[in-house]
Amino acid sequence: MERMDKAVPKAVNQAVSDLGSYIRTQRNNAQISLRQLAKLAGVSNPYLSQVERGLRKPSAEILQQIAKGLRISAEALYVQAGILESRESGPVVDAVLADPELNERQKQVLLDIYSSFRREQGAAEDGDANGNTHQPEE
Repeated sequence: MERMDKAVPKAVNQAVSDLGSYIRTQRNNAQISLRQLAKLAGVSNPYLSQVERGLRKPSAEILQQIAKGLRISAEALYVQAGILESRESGPVVDAVLADPELNERQKQVLLDIYSSFRREQGAAEDGDANGNTHQPEE
């Protein structure tokens, strides 16, 4: 039991470090300085630096502010932080999540509809594979 107890904090520390690296990569890709992102996210420079170095695990609220400052989906940061489970990706999902004109609720609704259509199509294709034929509705 003692060995497992030591493994859990190590896994948490690795996840926090990975989150910090992800945030730093996104910030560099956006060509935003640490100081600029801290200001946009409403946090101090030292705090954001500690997050990027994996020394601090930010709350969901702070992650949302950082995502807004980076102009990326808060969901992407939540997945990296282990707050949300990863969801399917692809060009449509990625485009919806990256759209800065949509709020989080709108993105979720669009992705739910898209997933519904994909499930429906998958069921129809499964029916075709089983020898079922579909007649077009009139």
